[in-house]
Order: sequence, then structure tokens, then C-alpha cells
Amino acid sequence: MRSVRVRAPGKVNLSLAVGRRQPDGYHPLATVFQAVSVHEELVATAADDWTVEVSGPQAELVPLDDTNLALRAARVLAEAVGVPGGVHLRIVKGVPVAGGMAGGSADAASALLACDALWGTGLARGELAELAAMLGSDVPFALHGQTAVGRGRGHLLSPVLARGQYHWTFGLQDTGLSTARVYGMFDEVVGQGADDEPDVDAALLRALRAGDAAALGAALSNDLQPATLELAPELVETLAVAEDAGALGVVVSGSGPTVAALAMDRQHAHAIGRAMLDAGVVDGVLQASGPVPGARIITEA
Repeated sequence: MRSVRVRAPGKVNLSLAVGRRQPDGYHPLATVFQAVSVHEELVATAADDWTVEVSGPQAELVPLDDTNLALRAARVLAEAVGVPGGVHLRIVKGVPVAGGMAGGSADAASALLACDALWGTGLARGELAELAAMLGSDVPFALHGQTAVGRGRGHLLSPVLARGQYHWTFGLQDTGLSTARVYGMFDEVVGQGADDEPDVDAALLRALRAGDAAALGAALSNDLQPATLELAPELVETLAVAEDAGALGVVVSGSGPTVAALAMDRQHAHAIGRAMLDAGVVDGVLQASGPVPGARIITEA
């Protein structure tokens, strides 16, 4: 019996520009991802069947059937390389479920990397990234990590030079938001007013190159945020509490409902989290830093 353990990070969208819905149903994106030190762990073990088990916070919200994204990733890889057997996947959650931080995408990236090692298929990272793009817009970035611009559906990545380390507090909600619902509301709120070719804010890229946390905080943006606030208006108060606590910038992460607050340092991040908890505007908080590497093998046994 052989097993492979992989760890992959969650993400925050430093900026997310969303274009008009296209005839194929997708929205063109221009986003800047940063991988943060909140991780999913996955262990892939050789098996005759295709099974998955999940533990950790909100594990009960993760499907265990063929809709599980990690299990889908393993099957996609097996089909691509002609592996006839199955695999058992054991996932330990660290990234909030349906929180806009790409926990499911991290699981899928982990499954691709772990099964590639388990089965000895030897695919290059670029080949794994092509399979990742078939599974979801955020899956290639979970493989890549660090900081990157995403275009297309978010799956076409270009590395970004980012100096320094950035400290974050994430305000969490027990109830997640469906990404599809948020994009549907975006279409209602913005509709035909969105651009056909969204672009990345140059000021944000300059801030990253300079390692200027204050400038980065001022440049944080998310075109999905108005739609998220329509569906979860209570987040307006969460954003306000973080701003009052002196956050350098506050933004809804991805499709939400997680609120990301950029802090001056680790101590300030804890203070922002305490302010959120004391105000009763979150169900929990996480502190993390970024950028961090993408999916990587921890152990092989």
C-alpha cells in the first residue's frame, strides 16, 4: 500500500475584474490571485475503487460522491494517462467551504499532484495545469501558488513579482455562498454594463512590485462585491468593522462571503480579527500570510 500526502493553499483575489457574460455562459476575468497560508491537506492511497473522506471544519458540507472536485480530478487524470485502478482520497479541510477562497480547487490540485506521484505517471506541471483548467477556473492557480494574474476564466496564468509578505485576517461566515448565484446576481446588477475585456489595475501591480502594503490595500477591488452584498447585506457591517480597526484595505474574497482585511503586520491582523469577533459580525476568523507556494508533495510512503 502506497500513499502520497499533498498540501495546497487557499487564495485571495487582490483584484477581480469581471466582464460581460459571454454566449458560452462564462464571464471573462482579469484577476490577481495571491496564495495564502490556509491549507488543504490530501492523502491519496492506492485502492480498487474511487472513494473520498473529509474531516476538519465544515467537512459535513463537502460532497462525498462523484461531484467531489478532488475525486473528479483523480478520474480526469486516470482517464488522461490510462490508469485502470481507483484511489482513496482523504481530505483534511483548512480552507472555508463555499467561502470564496478556493478550497475545493485546492483539493482538486492536490488530487492531481498526489495521484500523478502515486501512479508514477510523471506529468509535467504544465500538463497537470491543462487538466486543472478542465476542472475549474481556480484549480490551475492552486497548483501554481505565489502571486499571479489570471485571465480568460481565470485559468490563464502569468506570474507576478510581489515583494515582501502580506498579513491577512479573514472574517468567516458559517453559511457559504454559491458562486453561480453570485455571478447570476452580478448579471442582474451589472448586466450589459460590464466590459468585454476586463483588465488588471496597474496601480495594484505597482504596489506588489514595490512591496507597498498600504498602496496594495488602497488598490484592492472586486467587481463581484456588489452582487455578493445584495445576497448577503450583513457583510456591509463586516467590511465597516475591519475598516474601523485600521485595515489597510478590505474586500470580499472572490464570490464571498469571506471578507479579507489586509493588516500592517501579524499583530495588527490579530487585532482586526478580535474587533470582528467582538462586534459579532463574523462566525470565526483566520489569520494568514502570503504569498505562499502552490500544491506540493509533503510525504510519500
